[in-house]
Amino acid sequence: MADNAAAAIETVGARIRAARLARGMTQSDLAEAVQVSRSAVAQWETERSGQVRANLTRIANVLMVTVQHLLTGQPDGAPLGPENATEQALLRLYRACTEDDRAFLLRTATRLARAADRERK
Repeated sequence: MADNAAAAIETVGARIRAARLARGMTQSDLAEAVQVSRSAVAQWETERSGQVRANLTRIANVLMVTVQHLLTGQPDGAPLGPENATEQALLRLYRACTEDDRAFLLRTATRLARAADRERK
């Protein structure tokens, strides 16, 4: 049985699931972000669908891992992102914004970070 568990973690579906959980996302969250059904995500995670490859780049982008990590499990694709609940909340809000709003947020965050740097000096 331990061999089956070890083998399962070596599948693309298991790596999608692990990265999704590391992001604190539900299957529905991932499905909405990738623009597929929740059942499609469930099928990917349980290796019941061959359609995962067509969506792999979008899945990797949403989960903030590399396609290479999803395909091979190489650790250089470990999830990047929020260190705490506040950062995770900000990331979810950012993802809900339009491209124009994202650009505005980036400019604003850059100005705030520079101001904070000046205050520290």
